[in-house]
Amino acid sequence: MSKETVSDLMKFMLPFPDSVKAATLWLREFVWDLYPETNELIYDNYNAVALGWSPTDKAGDVFCSIAVYSSYVNFGFNRGTDFPDPQKILTGNGTLYRYLTVKDRDDFPEQYIKQLLQLAYENSLSRLKPIKKAVKGETIVKSISPVKRRPV
Repeated sequence: MSKETVSDLMKFMLPFPDSVKAATLWLREFVWDLYPETNELIYDNYNAVALGWSPTDKAGDVFCSIAVYSSYVNFGFNRGTDFPDPQKILTGNGTLYRYLTVKDRDDFPEQYIKQLLQLAYENSLSRLKPIKKAVKGETIVKSISPVKRRPV
């Protein structure tokens, strides 16, 4: 699968309202357009759908993610604590993950996020271990939870 293959993702997002689907798809295009050589990893979890971008096919190498919830979307950085956020727009109290809640495209600080994405991507590359066969530009469904969310 690749960026253009969205049938599984659309199936996973059926329970979500149109506004959440639209935000997710726009953010997905945003990342794919900037990092077409990376891989999209999709997790259909019981409480959210998660999409992550990785230079490999491994979740531990993900540099950014989209977490889709019933009324909003979080755009996050897997190791967001590893690089500066001068505007202090990212939230999160964990030891690694930082995110921005996105409810409306007009409120998304696109240029600033592009800068953070570059830092996150470089950080991810610097942490990579040698790979025998690189997978590039693919959409990979990593897990599908047997327990599903209720339709909206």
